[in-house]
Amino acid sequence: MDGSVAAPPSKSYTIRGLMCAALAKGESQIVHPLTSDDTGAAASVLGQVGVDIARGEGSWRVHGGYFHEAAEDLFCRDSAATFRFMIAISSLVPGRCRLVPGASLARRPVQPLLEALAQLGVKCRADGASVIVDGGNLKGGTVRLPADVSSQFISALLLIAPLAEHGVDLRMTTPVQSKPYLKMTMACMEKFGVSVAASEDLSQFEVRRQEYRPVGYQVEGDWSSASYLLALGAALGQVEITNLSAESLQGDRIMLNLLTEMGARVLIGDKSLRVQRSQLKAITADLSDCIDLLPTMAVLAAVADGESRFTGVGRARYKESNRIQALKQGLERMGIDVVEGSDSLNIIGSVPKAATIDSFNDHRIAMAFSILGAVSGGTTITGAECVSKTYPGFWDEVKKLGGKVELNVK
Repeated sequence: MDGSVAAPPSKSYTIRGLMCAALAKGESQIVHPLTSDDTGAAASVLGQVGVDIARGEGSWRVHGGYFHEAAEDLFCRDSAATFRFMIAISSLVPGRCRLVPGASLARRPVQPLLEALAQLGVKCRADGASVIVDGGNLKGGTVRLPADVSSQFISALLLIAPLAEHGVDLRMTTPVQSKPYLKMTMACMEKFGVSVAASEDLSQFEVRRQEYRPVGYQVEGDWSSASYLLALGAALGQVEITNLSAESLQGDRIMLNLLTEMGARVLIGDKSLRVQRSQLKAITADLSDCIDLLPTMAVLAAVADGESRFTGVGRARYKESNRIQALKQGLERMGIDVVEGSDSLNIIGSVPKAATIDSFNDHRIAMAFSILGAVSGGTTITGAECVSKTYPGFWDEVKKLGGKVELNVK
């Protein structure tokens, strides 16, 4: 594997940018947005409530600040950020919104967000897997909620807090996980003219009443998606990824540190990163703030010398798939020994053998096992088209780097 590719735009920042632009009165421009299933879901449901989004080549123009009642259900597909952020934003939309998740998203928790919104005066309730929100009741006040289920609940509340009638004081009742995503949300809000006062440990937030302003918003490269390509370089050759900032707030930027700790040769350039193949060594790492890196790190551990241990991973069971189960099954099929704990995963490195891997329709599982598939050869990944959720061009990029990929997608 050898070559240079550009990291795709950040999914998380694209969706956050769209939400902030929707809340700002006037025209904003989202520059270099990610085009994928998840960002398409966000743009689609915002359009249903009156946000005009003109999607052009390289930028999207968003006319926000004015909502109207949705004529139909808001289908959020399997985008958790879209579903959770829009539940909160629906409190500002006239009339009643019914938000509907896709099949895999329907299995993921949402009740803590509904309970938090109720504390702000919002009338909302679960209707099976769907959620019904009556708009026009965002009073504000003090909210207490757990911070160890999903950081997206907190981000959703932060996004609407400036528009609450009396401001919002958020107080966490459990230790905060995935802190970088909260910092990303606050940074995006700041770009749109909104400030958030947060405690150093992010256990408390105070947001006064204020208005979003329309801006031009530049989306940076996505460290989560780039992690698979960087891992290909560490395991199989030499790969350069451009459109990446080593100073990014993205939690998955820690991939740089993790690769170095495993013994990979890493060269940092201006907005680029080069990783060269070396014999990797086992690692012990807490992934609680970068849970989406678990699949990437698990497959790298599978080809490293020794036994790796990853902690802080229990929440991975509630992603697009049960990622602990999916990784354990796939790795064991390839001859790799795995020990599962309630909040940990131990992986003993070896030589992976060819196998048929079930992606469980999870984009991160499919992309992660492409790495071991390239190492072993002769590996089939079912449901490979699921990468379109966040990285539609992934398989083309693997080919560009020298990977031999045969797609059989119906």
